[in-house]
Amino acid sequence: MIRELSELGKTLRSGQDDNEWVHNALKPESISMELVIGQDGSFQQFNIIDEMLRPAEAITAKKGKARLLLDKPEEVLCYGGDASTKKHQLFLKKLADYQNLQELTPVEAFYHHNKNNGLDNALKEFEAQVAMAATTDDKKKKKKLGGNIGFRVHAEALRIHEKPEVLRAVIAKYELLQKEQLAASAKNCSVCGKSEYPVEDIPHGMIKKVPDGQSSGCALVSYNENAFESYGLEGNINSSVCTNCSRTYVEGLNWLLSAGNEVIIKNKKGKEKSLFRYSNRRNFGSDTAMVFWTRNNQNLPELDQLEAPTADDVARMIETLTTGTERDSRYLEPERFYSCTLSGAAARIAVRDWIETSLGDFRKSIANWFKDIAIEKYDFDLKKISAQYTPLYDLARSCQRKNSDGSYDKDDTATARVAATLWKAALQNVPIPLWILTKVLQRARLDVTSERAALIKLILNRNNMGGGFMITEDKAQGDRPVAYVCGQIFAKLESIQHAALGDRNTGIREKYFTYSMTSPAAAFGRLFNLNAKHFTKLKSEKPGLAVMLDKELQSLCKDVDIQSFPPLFRLEEQGQFAIGYYHQKQKQFAKLK
Repeated sequence: MIRELSELGKTLRSGQDDNEWVHNALKPESISMELVIGQDGSFQQFNIIDEMLRPAEAITAKKGKARLLLDKPEEVLCYGGDASTKKHQLFLKKLADYQNLQELTPVEAFYHHNKNNGLDNALKEFEAQVAMAATTDDKKKKKKLGGNIGFRVHAEALRIHEKPEVLRAVIAKYELLQKEQLAASAKNCSVCGKSEYPVEDIPHGMIKKVPDGQSSGCALVSYNENAFESYGLEGNINSSVCTNCSRTYVEGLNWLLSAGNEVIIKNKKGKEKSLFRYSNRRNFGSDTAMVFWTRNNQNLPELDQLEAPTADDVARMIETLTTGTERDSRYLEPERFYSCTLSGAAARIAVRDWIETSLGDFRKSIANWFKDIAIEKYDFDLKKISAQYTPLYDLARSCQRKNSDGSYDKDDTATARVAATLWKAALQNVPIPLWILTKVLQRARLDVTSERAALIKLILNRNNMGGGFMITEDKAQGDRPVAYVCGQIFAKLESIQHAALGDRNTGIREKYFTYSMTSPAAAFGRLFNLNAKHFTKLKSEKPGLAVMLDKELQSLCKDVDIQSFPPLFRLEEQGQFAIGYYHQKQKQFAKLK
């Protein structure tokens, strides 16, 4: 996984516009303020600018380090009292390492030779700016005042840390240090297999925007305790990842977690609003995200279909991939697809899953996924039954608890686990664990929705839990199990009660569904007793309808011995019962049109 992330990072680097400054010693860093000084080091003014990314010295971690000429107010101005003194000293020490660089002469004067007119005046002005922002409660300005400060000499267009001479000096010092470390201990990298860059005991860099992780970032590889070390190796030397690969895999993963663009969407009232949409990331719950990419970073519309499937596109995809036709060459490209599931765990990243497959197999798996989740549903607006393809996250949410007001329970963290498992099943065409069947059946006791029916169907078919019995969109093929027929019978008994008594707050659905799905022998004895009373009432008021419903009920009952219902249904049989109930209900809806 780290190897492929590193390759992605290298690909991203090669595609940057400013190729001259693509180097391990440099990294694009944000800047939100300019500190303008004179050639003599005197303070001129602060310029608050729109935050941008510009090349600067790359550092793997801020703890115990400072960046040359570009850093926070604590480092640059010693702002914050005693707590910032140590950080400021680190910043000055870094400047001292480059004291022979002519471009830094005004900065040296700002801190030392002309300190009263330089640093002291700048600190007073900065404190005044902070006080003003606090008084006016200007949140935008407060944020910028906490960002990175870069130096610029008055009347010069280029900031000092961006000057070519400064960047070349940073690169030269970095390469000299790398050569010294290689000479001291040449070791092959566990990722690239080469010894061109040293393996150091330094942090690999922080990964930002990890769900449920620290806002300052999380580490994917970290050996910060003796218990994690072995064979006499210290810290991150245990990982044997060289400085080049560690930097590129961090850059690759950071890009995957943050890449995207603003899109305009309309709400139900037709009002437009701007929304950021990730291009290579899908969030499932508050603590889980899936990132994905291909070796050549291709666009994958199939993943958009998982979120918002359309019947026409799904049908075309299935036809192309399952019949062997080559009408669309994009399904035949020799590409590799990668996906990893991540969660934050304090300052670390938990990798929950890793998927690597060919792009062809990936697309075939997606086509099989849609075939397996297809379920027919009666559309009351169009007055017809049509195939429905449920978005992946909606399938996962069908297992989520609901509050008394009908809203989803945000404390039910199992939804993210279900979504991650379904994601793997969709991409690799593998069976679904039975614990998810338990979850969805718990929710189906309240209502067998099309989403829950599709998920139950998917689990039963992929685990081959019916033997020769396979469930299609609208019916069962093969010998129908007793549990499936019992579900159909229950739906028919429910319709007879409704015809006889009309709408009721608590009918047999609310009172007996769970009982019938788990203990059919005891439940159906009571149900048929109730049905006799319902039928008697219906026969006296609507004899024609009574005869028709009775024939339909008898047609279903002939497939089971109603005198010897099983005492209990196993887990898979409960799923068959729910599917039988759902299919029968959709057929009955269609007859009402």
